[in-house]
Amino acid sequence: MPHKTTGQAVRPAAVHPVSGPAISGTAPTAAPATLTPQQVRTLRGSVAAPGPVAAEGEESVIVTGTRETGGRKARESLSPIDVVSAKQLNQTGQPNLREALAQLLPSLTMPTGGFDSGALTDSISLRGLNPNETLVLVDGKRRHTTANIYADPGPQQGSTAVDIDMIPMAAIDHVEVLRDGASAQYGSDAVAGVVNIILKKQDHGFHAESISGITAAKDGFQQGVYLDGGAQLGSRGFVHVSGDFYHTDHTFRSAPDARTGQKNNYVLGQPEQTRESVAIKAGYDLTDSIQLYGTGTYAHRHAESYQNYRLASSLASYPGYAAIYPNGYSPLETIEENDFELTAGVKGKLAGWNWDLSTVYGRDFDNIGLTNSANLAIEKDTGRTPTNFDVQGFNNSQWSNNFDLSRKFKFSGWPHEINVAGGASYRYESYSIGTGDADSLYGSGSDAMAGTNPGNAGNFSRDVVAGYIDVSTHLTRHWQLDLAGRYEHYTDVGDTETGKVSTRYEVSPRLAFRATISNGFHAPTLAQEHYSALAISPTAARGLIAVNSPGALANGSSPLKPERSTNVSGGIVMEPFRKLHVTVDVYQINLRDQIMPGGQVYGAQAASALTMNGFSLPSDVNTWSASSLSTHWFANVASTRTQGLDLTATYPTQLGNVGRIDWDVAINLNRTRLSHQGTDAQGNPLMNAQSIAYLTTAYPRSKMIFGGRFTSGKWTVGVHEIRYGQTTSQLTYYGGAGNTSSLSSTNFLQFHNTPKFITNLEVTYRVHPRLALTLGGNNLFDARPSRVPDNNRYLGAPQYYMSTSQLGMNGGFYYLRGDINF
Repeated sequence: MPHKTTGQAVRPAAVHPVSGPAISGTAPTAAPATLTPQQVRTLRGSVAAPGPVAAEGEESVIVTGTRETGGRKARESLSPIDVVSAKQLNQTGQPNLREALAQLLPSLTMPTGGFDSGALTDSISLRGLNPNETLVLVDGKRRHTTANIYADPGPQQGSTAVDIDMIPMAAIDHVEVLRDGASAQYGSDAVAGVVNIILKKQDHGFHAESISGITAAKDGFQQGVYLDGGAQLGSRGFVHVSGDFYHTDHTFRSAPDARTGQKNNYVLGQPEQTRESVAIKAGYDLTDSIQLYGTGTYAHRHAESYQNYRLASSLASYPGYAAIYPNGYSPLETIEENDFELTAGVKGKLAGWNWDLSTVYGRDFDNIGLTNSANLAIEKDTGRTPTNFDVQGFNNSQWSNNFDLSRKFKFSGWPHEINVAGGASYRYESYSIGTGDADSLYGSGSDAMAGTNPGNAGNFSRDVVAGYIDVSTHLTRHWQLDLAGRYEHYTDVGDTETGKVSTRYEVSPRLAFRATISNGFHAPTLAQEHYSALAISPTAARGLIAVNSPGALANGSSPLKPERSTNVSGGIVMEPFRKLHVTVDVYQINLRDQIMPGGQVYGAQAASALTMNGFSLPSDVNTWSASSLSTHWFANVASTRTQGLDLTATYPTQLGNVGRIDWDVAINLNRTRLSHQGTDAQGNPLMNAQSIAYLTTAYPRSKMIFGGRFTSGKWTVGVHEIRYGQTTSQLTYYGGAGNTSSLSSTNFLQFHNTPKFITNLEVTYRVHPRLALTLGGNNLFDARPSRVPDNNRYLGAPQYYMSTSQLGMNGGFYYLRGDINF
């Protein structure tokens, strides 16, 4: 099919009908392949400018979760699919993609906050599982992951997720979210589901958007600018260029520091961030049946995250640093990140077969630094007082090559078409850890985070080859069946085989049942196998060492195995009465050999393990409590069972000539239980109560989104309520003057972060057919997480517990948005 006649090429985001969260079937159907060039030009002209809200949108055609040529309608999918248009993303008022999706999809969550360098990378989770269990695609191709591992405690610990915010929001046409296991179709990581980001490819027009906002606390100012436009390449091709600029200031949510009684410890808060990103997508029809296509994205991020405040008294013996920091200091952990991906391919049709040959190369490079810090050993020995350090460098790259085939067959004796698809892929993955600079390594290292020493640096890689087959047909006119199987070989962790069986039975045009059973896997990442670091606080330190390092092996570590899952789901799609569309799906995910940090060791045992790995410890470590010094490594810690329910419903109310209201409800209920805990080579449990809580209760038990959007003439008013269910954590006890000493290694406080409601409101006025202005508020009434008891806050400052994925800590956010289209 020529590029210029595809539906996506002529579908600006601005004309998507208004619909609620998580609702499939609200975007226009792809244009028929039989349109003439003149008809296509006419259609393009008719949708170039925003139009009135349609009374009832046709169902979206999806390409995720199916190998059928031409896709399949969302409500005909054999697995639950959410389709989120660019217009829906814009209506959230969120300047970032992950925050926008979190406002729309109840099955998708994001961390409450974050610590250290982990706060500098944006991650998402589906169905209460680690971000590594969600596969992200861009235009159906596997996206490379970040090099910045989330190494701090919490349910996302160990994740090197795809940072979807590095893809320009301006480039996104829509997002398809498959809420089901799909490893047999797409390979590793698709345990909880798949997020497929579809980029725009209009060959005309220009769109500009600006979002300016600030929190209720009058900090965290955010500014986003989003531009995109398309042009023709002769008469047979297109190019679409998009770009974002985004900046946010710090937010400050710390309570007074228990050592000083003042709000001078900024550890709790949103990092400052500036990000620039660009995307180019192009296609050209060599012939009527052969097409060239390509995509490129590039993003740069600078971000800064505060560390715990250091008292001025700590510099009494260091006059050089005391002169620089007369009032003490708060180290800033920084990141300079460069991320790019290039895709090139050719596809076409030959002898009845649809074929697609593509190559994708992606790379993420992170330079982690410290500013406003110190290395006291350098002043003591040399008299120098450096304040800026390069502490870590990470590089992650992925080169994927794919060849895909599909064809529909008709056989005598079988009345229905059989769609057969298959393919093969080769992927090369590499991960590099760079050393810190000399000043960051001297003595016990730079304060807040010691530089990576040569013994923990290195270059690591692996090869992955795979093959798959997918067969789908109807058993009867109303009964569909899909079968998929996949084989993958990893040079470091061996072979995996996965399969999937999906079925759908349509009782009537208004009632259908669907079900899927599959198995899946997540191969340990190279970062999980090789990452090491030591995070240093004023009176504590926490290490994370490689599973195959001397320190881990001496304490009973074992090589990592892939995680394996069994997914079962069943659902109903119905229209009880005209225009009321309802889907209900239940699911169960049994996840075995889950990878998280395990083997907690403390005190002298931790000191020995860290020393074996070349780390130098602070000079006063012998004065700390045993539980203030710890280390661990990634391990296959446990098996879990996750059970849940997803419900979506939409209903439009026509108010005569006054306008219409689009009502929507979306609910996710989710519970994870521990079914088995792993042990190390010496028979010791790999997790304590705190670690178990990260796996089982750190994600909300429920998330509900409900509301509506009223449209009348030039006005649109949207109101949605989001309810976040309870999370439960096991908190560390602290004691000593200023809560400086950790008292917990086996005894913790059970803490309930109670359910929270937030209200989102947005009011849009269309000043001109091509210009719209919006005033809105997310979390209108400034709800915050539950406050942590005083005895469970290290140094007193972190009044909210950041190691969950419930309500964010920033509170209310109020914004002004402008959109213009040409």
